[in-house]
Amino acid sequence: MSGDSPVPEPVDASGFKIAIAAARFNGPLVEALLLRVRARLSDCGVKDRNVAVVRVPGSNELPVAARLLVDRRPPDAVIALGVIIRGGTLHYELIAHAATQGLQEVALGSRVPVINGVIVAENAAQARARCRGRIDRGAEFADAAVSMAALRRGLSR
Repeated sequence: MSGDSPVPEPVDASGFKIAIAAARFNGPLVEALLLRVRARLSDCGVKDRNVAVVRVPGSNELPVAARLLVDRRPPDAVIALGVIIRGGTLHYELIAHAATQGLQEVALGSRVPVINGVIVAENAAQARARCRGRIDRGAEFADAAVSMAALRRGLSR
């Protein structure tokens, strides 16, 4: 991941509804991301009551959860959070690719922005740095959700 994140645009997100699907696999790291996402959403004005969080077993299940969230009551954006760490086989690559592809399909099919907040890391230390480190990836995911929600609302008028 690059350290050259875009500067967030100012958006009044006080009326936005954001849905979050969070994996339970690698739970402590996903929780760190979720805390950072929620803090930034709050900073942007998103009311806590307008944030729905659902849990799924792992990152492979995130696309289905995103689709269910969109179908239930379309939010302004969905954020999918997961952490995938390389193991001894290629399984992590398959899950990362499937999750990415599935999340993109939900976004394109539903026309609701879906932010891919799945961290894919080579090892546990790299995953910790990306979830709890100096660069706030959770805030970046929240900023992307708010920005895309504003774009969607602006172009839907």
